[in-house]
Amino acid sequence: MKKHRIYTTSFGSVYPHYVAKAQKKGRTQAEVDEIVRWLTGHSEDGLATVIADGTDMETLFAQAPRMNPSRSLITGVVCGVRVEDVEEPTMQEIRYLDKLVDELARGKAMEKILRTP
Repeated sequence: MKKHRIYTTSFGSVYPHYVAKAQKKGRTQAEVDEIVRWLTGHSEDGLATVIADGTDMETLFAQAPRMNPSRSLITGVVCGVRVEDVEEPTMQEIRYLDKLVDELARGKAMEKILRTP
């Protein structure tokens, strides 16, 4: 089975779209960064590196310092797909990130986005 092209797309080319989506709704790049760091465990410097060095989406998640265990609490639909039902692990991670950015753009509070008790 052929991999979806999003796997080989660089995170640095997708990231500006996440930021633009958030900013269009009055949110900030810093909030997008916080979401990505929460999900992947990257530091600020680590995130800057994967944005700049051409790291692809598959590698972003495969080599993440520490995927957040609370990500399993992310539920809902993004792009017509229920994220908790995505069977392929890497695609599910990508959909989790998409869902978190969607929630940010819809005005949801960061505490709720980051599944803080």
